[in-house]
Amino acid sequence: MGPGVTREPRETLRVERTEQTPWTILHIQGELDLVSSPEVRRHVHDAVATGRRHVVLDLSGVVFCDSSGVGVLIASRRLLHSCRGRLRLILPARGAVEGSHVNRVLAALGVRRLFEVYEDVGAATDDETRPLSA
Repeated sequence: MGPGVTREPRETLRVERTEQTPWTILHIQGELDLVSSPEVRRHVHDAVATGRRHVVLDLSGVVFCDSSGVGVLIASRRLLHSCRGRLRLILPARGAVEGSHVNRVLAALGVRRLFEVYEDVGAATDDETRPLSA
């Protein structure tokens, strides 16, 4: 960055894990980027290592996502599918300001259709609720 150009301070990534059998929910807040995406990957791998095969990534608190973040989402999907599990994402409803960045990034990269997306934890953990359309 040149003189006089400043970058806003990075928002620290926070991941909180909750269980709602059979689902493991990872509530993710902050920036999902090159620096933080390995932490999300570790949490998904830890869930699988402890026998959890159905994971919800709550991305409603993610304010920024780059290609590294998208890569960890795709790798998580692949891992869970390989062990006959399921991955669901929570992204805010259309028009919501907070968290909508992830949805725009997934759509722009043409990978949004790969994911089952829900509006909230209740919908994502209810097998009767259909995912939001891409």
